[in-house]
Amino acid sequence: MKKQLFTILTVSIGIGGVLCSTVAFADEIPNELQSNAIVKFLEDDSPSKPVDPVNPDPNKPVTPFDPTTPDNKPNAGTKGPLSIDFASSLDFGENKISTADAVYKVKPQKYMTEDKKEMVGPNYVQITDKRGTLSGWTLDVKQVTPLKNGDNILEGAQIRFTNADIVTNSAAQKPSSIKKDFILNGETGSQNVLIAKDGEGAGTFVYRFGSDEATAADSIQLFIPGQSVKHKGLYQTTLNWSLKSVPLAAF
Repeated sequence: MKKQLFTILTVSIGIGGVLCSTVAFADEIPNELQSNAIVKFLEDDSPSKPVDPVNPDPNKPVTPFDPTTPDNKPNAGTKGPLSIDFASSLDFGENKISTADAVYKVKPQKYMTEDKKEMVGPNYVQITDKRGTLSGWTLDVKQVTPLKNGDNILEGAQIRFTNADIVTNSAAQKPSSIKKDFILNGETGSQNVLIAKDGEGAGTFVYRFGSDEATAADSIQLFIPGQSVKHKGLYQTTLNWSLKSVPLAAF
């Protein structure tokens, strides 16, 4: 009896194995058809909004304040797929006339977040490249005139920029040449401060002076010699930021 039972079980298992093997073989020959998916990109010449200079996310734009305009609105950014979206105006405050050499620190950049929260951070310049060519670009800056009060010139005054760096949330390579320290005085020509070579600089980039509110004031300073004659009133000048699509040799 035991021998017969063993024989029956063996046959049953064998038959099951044959059936499973037959089903598996059928599954290995499916009907297949390929379809496609495509996407095409075009350069974008719509304006890019300013971003937070501390956390530069284009999905969370901000509204910067300009201390030099009556309504605190900054000048509009440049047009086109390669653009300067924003540049901070510099405010060195109200100061008493001094006959000694003096250094005045810049006020941090104020801006409003989308949820109406007022923030402060480093002064900055924002560049966006939406050409889709990764062909590089160059940023220059020039102080157009010395600091002037009417016909009165603030002789020997220097705007000193330090602690510069560049931040982005883009996966593209950052500009490989960045000038971290430079001086403007209204008497020299343009200075090249950023160079994005071929393959660099696609997306939105923030060229900032300091990394937060605490470092902003020390990163841009106005030096005025004590011997310079100071007239009572407001002195002002213009900084001209120029973005070119032809990258220069690295400095």
